[in-house]
Amino acid sequence: MINKNNQQVSIGGAIVFRDNRGRRQFLLVKTKEDGDWEIPKVTVRRGESSVRSVIRLTSEQGGMSTRVLEEAGRSAGTAIISGKSVSQKYYYYLMLQKGGSSELIGFYDFKWVEYGDAVKKVILKREKDMFKSAREVLKEWEKTHKIKLY
Repeated sequence: MINKNNQQVSIGGAIVFRDNRGRRQFLLVKTKEDGDWEIPKVTVRRGESSVRSVIRLTSEQGGMSTRVLEEAGRSAGTAIISGKSVSQKYYYYLMLQKGGSSELIGFYDFKWVEYGDAVKKVILKREKDMFKSAREVLKEWEKTHKIKLY
């Protein structure tokens, strides 16, 4: 969502994980052919919450059903959009894939990788930090809910 007063863009990040044959895997995507592996992200629409934006992203572009467990973290940055410096606020959410297609239609490429590979493959420090935060949030979530998801 772009706030006209201060030109801030809100972006939702989906740290999606699943269990595959007893191994926890995280989703990474490429948005273009020569792009880097990254956490799936979407611009928050006007009137939409950042949580709703990541649910929209995973269902519309990802073709999957997910459950938001907790916020994994927040970050801020700046981007040049149409020649203007625009501040960006990132909201990352830890999400469990509950079901859905094995093909993600809204991305150039995607892969499911284990935690260590995910942290190595993402380039941005912000995203490495969010994976680390998400892992801690997940450990705490399992403890407080007395549920081991896998």
